Amino acid sequence: MDTKIIQEYGEDILCYRLRTARQKKRMQYEDFDKHLIQLHKEEKALYEQRKNLGWEPLVPPVQKGWKRFFVLRDDVARSREADFFQAILKKINTYDWSYRKDFIIRKRRVGRKKYRVKEQRLLAPYEWHFAKLDFSDSEKQMFHEVFHYEKWSKGPVRRFVFNEPWRFVLRVRPNMITKVRKKDEVIEARLKEIDSYMRRDNNRNRQTKLLYGDSRQRYWKREELIKEKNPLKDRSVQQIMDELKNES
Repeated sequence: MDTKIIQEYGEDILCYRLRTARQKKRMQYEDFDKHLIQLHKEEKALYEQRKNLGWEPLVPPVQKGWKRFFVLRDDVARSREADFFQAILKKINTYDWSYRKDFIIRKRRVGRKKYRVKEQRLLAPYEWHFAKLDFSDSEKQMFHEVFHYEKWSKGPVRRFVFNEPWRFVLRVRPNMITKVRKKDEVIEARLKEIDSYMRRDNNRNRQTKLLYGDSRQRYWKREELIKEKNPLKDRSVQQIMDELKNES
């Protein structure tokens, strides 16, 4: 509180907890920040409610493109080990989607456009993922280790590759949409209202800064900021030699 007010009205005025104009302005900013945090919690709860509404059948079903996945080869499916390889395939199978049945993609090379079939491979899980898949001892023997470098890794990364990929073949099927998520008009209206408010006056960036720090910060440059500045940087050799002479 301002000392002039205390001198004018006495120390008894302190019990009224009067605030200065600066304190009032600061409280307004704090209340606004608290409001943004509450909106984040409400938006998160609404998304969770919408996720748990469940599904409803789509009548009639609609086809949207084509899907491709691996299946057992015919001779393997008729063999005694069909169940064994089917259990492995269930864990390493991959699915792909395309609007074309032939899965042809366009690739440009030196100004010319070439068309080729899109490549699809079995899953080669990383070491931590391989442990989560819970393979049996006999199933683990069907994999071998491969070391290679990733863009995000500082050293070689170990992955497990299936030994006999010839046992599986690709199969293309229509991608049929048979169910859709249920929607609640009240939840959708409130989410749209919150999103409209957050887009106004750059409120979304302010909310991100409150929750996760400065959104404009380049995290990949943190190590460069932490490093100490080189004392010899931006200095000529003559200046360095002069300082050494003075110190000696």
